[in-house]
Amino acid sequence: MLHWLWKTFDELSLEQLYDAIHLRQQVFVIEQECLYLDADGFDPACLHGLGYDDQGTLAAYARILPPGVRYAEPSIGRVIVSLPLRGKGLGEALMKQALARSAALYPGMAIRISAQARLERFYRRLGFVSVGDLYDDTGIAHVDMLAPADVPTPVSMKEDRS
Repeated sequence: MLHWLWKTFDELSLEQLYDAIHLRQQVFVIEQECLYLDADGFDPACLHGLGYDDQGTLAAYARILPPGVRYAEPSIGRVIVSLPLRGKGLGEALMKQALARSAALYPGMAIRISAQARLERFYRRLGFVSVGDLYDDTGIAHVDMLAPADVPTPVSMKEDRS
């Protein structure tokens, strides 16, 4: 069970921002061995989803980019579950949270993601369809995917506000 927080960049505490950056670097830079600039300039425009465990450790993270920031559609990115907690359904819970938030913020709009190709099946189960060809992003095969505006997102939006 995670405690979910959804905050704008300005609402993040320094500790929450540090937790997010730390987890992103741990997974994308260290674990996946991708040398890239994680601080891409999009974070200030995003809504940040943080899933904390009962011990106060950030276990899952994603960000929602408004339409026009990266794509014409709203987008979900930097989707992460910490290594020790993978395989327990937290990725699906995180994406359902992000899809529900996106639908509430941008009703009637499709949602675009840049998905790692190895996770294409996972995202299809959540209603995404592949659009376009595979491409390389920092040494990892990716594909753009869209979730149509009418994809149901049954999830509780209950959250902690701490």
